[in-house]
Amino acid sequence: MFNIENKRILVTGGTGSFGKKFINTVLKKYKSNEVIVYSRDELKQYEMRETFPTEKFPIKYFIGDIRDSERLNRVTHGVDIIIHAAALKQVPTAEFNPFEVIKTNINGAQNVIEAALSNNVKKVLALSTDKACSPINLYGATKLASDKLFASANHWQGSHSTAFSVVRYGNVAGSRGSVIPFFLKKKADGVLPITDERMTRFLITLEQGVQFVLDCLKRMQGGELFVPKIPSLHIMDLAKAIAPGVKTEIIGIRPGEKIHEVMISSDDAINTLEFDTYFVIQPAHPWWDNIKYIEINGGKKVKDDFKYSSDLNDQWLSIDDLKNMLNEL
Repeated sequence: MFNIENKRILVTGGTGSFGKKFINTVLKKYKSNEVIVYSRDELKQYEMRETFPTEKFPIKYFIGDIRDSERLNRVTHGVDIIIHAAALKQVPTAEFNPFEVIKTNINGAQNVIEAALSNNVKKVLALSTDKACSPINLYGATKLASDKLFASANHWQGSHSTAFSVVRYGNVAGSRGSVIPFFLKKKADGVLPITDERMTRFLITLEQGVQFVLDCLKRMQGGELFVPKIPSLHIMDLAKAIAPGVKTEIIGIRPGEKIHEVMISSDDAINTLEFDTYFVIQPAHPWWDNIKYIEINGGKKVKDDFKYSSDLNDQWLSIDDLKNMLNEL
């Protein structure tokens, strides 16, 4: 199994919710590692430097955009691992600014791949989203394209030995894109806006997301799309957990929004393996050896009509579960 000790790790989007938690975990758990933060926001880097000063931690900060291939290539020099967390993620924003989102989420992903190959990076693990599965919005479509780019990079890498894989999971509790901070803010107004009372979502904590990424870094071979087994919630239960007794107002679904999210579609089932705590969607490419992968790693094939959807989940968060999770944020 791959050892991530004594490695130089580049985190794109390193000042985001996931990036900060990942870096915090790595610096505490693997003290010999060097971490490189690559992001666009000068203020967020300044604030992060207050917590992790370069004088006390093996960390470097670089201002840059994944759209800038030359800058990204230079920063990647000498890097062993890339965690690709940079993206434009707001669904409504993507619907009304499609070209900008494409430049970051698709062209930026291609730049990450090129930089990794040019600098002989050992492993690249890209973060994806449940919205990339059977997408109905532009954000999800760009992340699906990104996922395909990283899978295919294992095929056209030539003499390079870089491994590329993807992690896909659902909504992250407490992150900037989560509905939880929005509900907490609206609680003070005395009314919680609900787009649709039937809505369900997958939910994972930042800590769980970081640990899953670390686990996948160790087990990945290149080409896999990893999906964790995580619980679902009913949006009305979340509202009751955050603001019991507060009035709710149904405002209708926003552009690009789904009633239920899907992480593995029935179309993906033919290539999906199940493990104790996660699934692996194998790439549908001639170079991928399904039989050999199972022989080495185990796993069992799911049924042909299998679908991993937030409304069909066998794990559910109760109102009390959600309250406990909120208390830990």
